[in-house]
Amino acid sequence: MKKALIRKLFREKREKLAPGETSRLQDLLLIRFQQLDMPFIHVLHSYLPAYGRREPDPEPLIRYLGFRNPGMQVIVPRVNPGLETLSHFRLEENTQLELNAWGIPEPVDAEEWPVDEIDLVIVPLLAFDQAGQRVGYGKGFYDRFLATCPGKTVKLGLSFFEPVEHIEDTNTFDIRLDYCVTPERLYAFE
Repeated sequence: MKKALIRKLFREKREKLAPGETSRLQDLLLIRFQQLDMPFIHVLHSYLPAYGRREPDPEPLIRYLGFRNPGMQVIVPRVNPGLETLSHFRLEENTQLELNAWGIPEPVDAEEWPVDEIDLVIVPLLAFDQAGQRVGYGKGFYDRFLATCPGKTVKLGLSFFEPVEHIEDTNTFDIRLDYCVTPERLYAFE
């Protein structure tokens, strides 16, 4: 299947999720994630979900990782309009957030953080395949960002749905996931 069709199908699948079902799937994501043997995480980078898209919310995983990794820093992105890139900022309890043009919360006045210190990135996606390729929202922000991360950085996706068999139109600029967590299982990619 090609990315455009996958985007359409998986947006429709998300829209059909009832609120109670979303909560159940969120709980299962956390349970599956807790089965992953992760090294100590000093710096975690995560997307903030666009509420209304019925995206998996990484916040329960962030809380769990904060408990397991005392002193862990949480970094979140902000889009650089016109550049199609992301900047990265430390998220604290008092960090002010504003919605961008896509309805995604972004930090307003926060400390910028270097990419080379990031240990784990929770990557947004609509779908993924059995080889760890992902379909995002189509702007390429995360592929450009992930290409700048050090080799040690773990790339992890969250999905309410199981993978498609194969994404036909991947290219050399697409960055594969190391792991993807679904309510059913944990996927590891080499």
